This record gives sequence, C-alpha cells and structure tokens, in this order.
Amino acid sequence: MNAPFTKGPTDPTVQPVPASVVEKVDAADTTLQNPKRAVISIGSNLGNRLETLQGAVDALEDTPGVRVKAVSPVYETEPWGVEPGSQPSYFNAVVVLKTTLPPSSLLERAHAVEEAFSRVRDERWGPRTLDVDIVAYAERVSDDPVLTLPHPRAHERAFVLAPWYDVDPDAQLPGRGAVADLLTALTREGVEPRADLELRLPE
Repeated sequence: MNAPFTKGPTDPTVQPVPASVVEKVDAADTTLQNPKRAVISIGSNLGNRLETLQGAVDALEDTPGVRVKAVSPVYETEPWGVEPGSQPSYFNAVVVLKTTLPPSSLLERAHAVEEAFSRVRDERWGPRTLDVDIVAYAERVSDDPVLTLPHPRAHERAFVLAPWYDVDPDAQLPGRGAVADLLTALTREGVEPRADLELRLPE
C-alpha cells in the first residue's frame, strides 16, 4: 500500500532561499509593472535531464517581462500515461515566476524554450527532451482549448503538486483548492524527491 501525501514538507532536506537572494529577486521586480504570478512545470526524460531543466529555468529568466521567483526541488518520476518501463524516468520541477506577459505570450515563450531543446511533438505522452507547461496564471480560469487554465490535469499529478507545495505550502490551484489538500488524495508511487540534485535560481 502506498503512503499518501500528508501536509508538511515533502522533502525535509530542502533549505529556504537565502534572504540575500530573495532581496535580489525582489529588487529585479522593479522592472516589471503590475506583474502576475505564474506557475510553470518543467520535465525531461531524454538526454542530460538536469542540465536541460536548468537551461529551461535560465531561459525563462532571460525572457523580457519575466522574473523567476522560486525553483522547486527536483523529483524523479515515472512517465505519465504509458506502460511502465517503456520510457526513461523524468526529472520534474516547478518554477514560480512573476510576469507582465499575457498568458498567450507566456505560452509562446514556453513553446520556444521547448523547441530550443529540440522538443518533438509527434506522440502524445511520448519521451521528450523538455516539457514546459503553464500550470496556473494568477487566478485565471479559462477553458480556451489553446491554453486551458489552470492546467486541466494538474490537480491529479503528484509530480506537479509535490514540487509546487515544496516552494509554496500555501499555494492554491484556481478552481480546485489548496495544493496541500489536493496532495492528500494522491500517492507517492513513482514520484521521488532527489535530494542529491539541485536547480539554481538565476542570478
């Protein structure tokens, strides 16, 4: 029987972001006018997975109108929606950012970052060098088929909710409720924290 998620830190080895780093990131926000908070899920199961995720974080930070506020711990997860063992495992993480870009422009940037890492879209749930998904954008709820907000399957994906909870225990998934509560309905099966791996906040 799998142990359910419970409220509390999912990875006790996670250290808080140093105050000096927080101050530097907050200072950078002065370049943004009326920014919105967005949550991005990143994943990779081909090539150098950790290097790819770090590249995605850096590319998001390099985007005009975007400031990365937090980067979650790395999780190693079994591929979603395919036969066990048919693909390599994923490294997954969550990036919390502030942005002045509208959702459509942020989506375009997400796709551009994927393409920069040779993402190929020829198979649903197929292996990929990089997956960049917008999980939530402010409190926006939309059923637009081009960009559904929040992500329509985020509430049932522990590999999204667990790292998000690590960086923001009070997070809310719009229209679904507290991330902490959503995690109690899921299990840890195939979703393991990798305390030996770390993604850096861009300087």
